[in-house]
Amino acid sequence: MSSELLVDVGDDSATAQLGQLKLTTIEDQQWPADESFLSKSDVSQQFDASSPHLPWDHPFYDIARHQIIEVAGDDNFGRKVIVFNACRMPPQHQLDHHKLLMYLKGTLDQYVESDYTVIYFHHGMTSENKMSLSWVRDAYREFDRKYKKNIKALYIVHPTMFIKTLLILLKPIISFKFGRKINYVSYLSELEDVVKCDQLVIPSRVREYDNKLRASLKPTTQPPMSPPHSPPLPSQVFGVPLTLLRQRDPDGDPVPVVMRDTVGFLSEQGLEIEGIFRRSANVTLVKEVQLRYNSGTTVNLREMEDVHLAAVILKTFLRELPEPLLTYQLYNDIVNFASVSSESQVTVMKTLVESLPEENYASLRYLITFLAQVSANSEVNKMTNSNLAVVFGPNLLWGRDNAMSLSAIGPINNFTRTLLDQQHLVFA
Repeated sequence: MSSELLVDVGDDSATAQLGQLKLTTIEDQQWPADESFLSKSDVSQQFDASSPHLPWDHPFYDIARHQIIEVAGDDNFGRKVIVFNACRMPPQHQLDHHKLLMYLKGTLDQYVESDYTVIYFHHGMTSENKMSLSWVRDAYREFDRKYKKNIKALYIVHPTMFIKTLLILLKPIISFKFGRKINYVSYLSELEDVVKCDQLVIPSRVREYDNKLRASLKPTTQPPMSPPHSPPLPSQVFGVPLTLLRQRDPDGDPVPVVMRDTVGFLSEQGLEIEGIFRRSANVTLVKEVQLRYNSGTTVNLREMEDVHLAAVILKTFLRELPEPLLTYQLYNDIVNFASVSSESQVTVMKTLVESLPEENYASLRYLITFLAQVSANSEVNKMTNSNLAVVFGPNLLWGRDNAMSLSAIGPINNFTRTLLDQQHLVFA
């Protein structure tokens, strides 16, 4: 993985130089069936309210339906992951690039107050769907300091000479600080140091291309494969169903020990920390704490005295559950919750929450009660119910394919915010 932008060159005749660059072979310009372009009448008939796509009359429908931009939980550092898939971009004449930029800004607007990571899958960018140099330049300028401050890394996967040359041409306007955040990733296995690839919905074309790259290498130069999944330890805590954790608990407590430990510590030392849940943590420490929990070792967070570490551990535990805390069964109800009238919302929400399995209900109540304490101190920690919903919504519910578009995340975050607003009635 490399973070260098090579060397400076002049920017004269930049557009002409880019136009001469070879992008991909002709076979890569064939669009798969699942990314075909439908008429509005076709799509309106096929539209499913539970899907991440927007209704066809939504102003961003023509962008969202391609699933070019997705959100995929947190990375190994506890930072939100925004994914951009170049292979899902249609030909230039079929996509409004200005609206794409506005859609990207709309996605990032929800996370720019927190540390976040962007992963850009470059494979599939062709001469037919590439964006112009002027668009890329304008996009960089459009994203002011608000967006650049908390982006901790931009990973460009499968970079080509085109993308490297593009960055060279843009180097005069790219700040040194931002340039250091750009990393080239040659193989998908390298991403494992940053994020669990299983939580990314990596397009099949990208996976196939990665396999092709590996096959073309000599055995002595093969990059390391992604580590195989090891069988769960007898005392495994992360990635284990709540029912099993309760069975193992000596007291049969339905709230898992990781949640009890982190919430207990944060209740004592984190309520007045500005930006709690918005900052990342040292990934080595995160893995060390996870290993200690999974090996059955007692973890004393008070000895570590690291509020952001405990916050990341809590979010990681929730995200690594084999099924989200709010369960797949409630996914459609929650995504469509905005259609419930305001006077009925508390009653409907209470009914939904009480339908959860006992362990899920107890853990959700425990978490939401704590988050209400956090928001009660929002004048100091700046974490209002809306801010907490943006952080925890994607960690409480996700689709079966893990990644979610902006249109799915909005309703989930709104449900979470309403749950926080009305928790005293919902859990009464």
